[in-house]
Amino acid sequence: MELPRTPSMRLTGKHALVAGASRGIGLAIAAALAEAGANVTLAARSEALLKKVVTALRAEGKNAHALALDVTDTDAVRRAVSDLAPLDILVNSTGLARHGPALDTDPQDFDAVMNVNLRAAYFLAQSAARAMQGRGGSILTVSSQMGHVGGVDRAVYSASKHAIEGMTKAMAIEFGPQNIRVNTLCPTFIRTPLTEATFADPEKRAWIESKIKLNRVGTEADIMGPAVFLCSDAAEMITGTHLLIDGGWTAG
Repeated sequence: MELPRTPSMRLTGKHALVAGASRGIGLAIAAALAEAGANVTLAARSEALLKKVVTALRAEGKNAHALALDVTDTDAVRRAVSDLAPLDILVNSTGLARHGPALDTDPQDFDAVMNVNLRAAYFLAQSAARAMQGRGGSILTVSSQMGHVGGVDRAVYSASKHAIEGMTKAMAIEFGPQNIRVNTLCPTFIRTPLTEATFADPEKRAWIESKIKLNRVGTEADIMGPAVFLCSDAAEMITGTHLLIDGGWTAG
């Protein structure tokens, strides 16, 4: 009797582009994909930070390259992705948050958040899908648990992430016939250098910890395995959906 075999989560031979890869969640995902065998192009605005990350990855024998890129520059994104083709994996971890009461939101902050979190994500995914035509691939956007619930002072951020979830479903329908999968990762609050100010506030930290059922906050390592899984052949029947990494926050 021949037993079923688990599909591999190795990414050997795959070319991945990770946007927002110079720090935090994006850096962690880039490192995870490289560890899984992918040839990873790390993109972000800061070339200096990227070079440090790439140097560290190469020191461990990983295949990594730096790409200075502002994802809000649609023309630059199109040129860069076209130059990188063929492309098998896109992970978009760029994001912007300007939290505050909904009554106080000004149009400039609204537009800034939507420009990064939604508009840039849309056209980056579009460019990646064009580069994946004829070969298939995986497009993965780092969304948020706030794409499924709301939160105090997070009306704009939550709106942008809810929009990402809708965009993902629609793109999955359109790109499915080309074997291009489109999904999101939806983390809870993850402890990174960029979130230290939030965790340093006792009231905010207490609110976060009261919502997470696993009784701890998230770490970058909590994102790495799920990202590799969704980019791998082990997830080849998964598209148009999300993976919540929220410690039970949205469970109720």
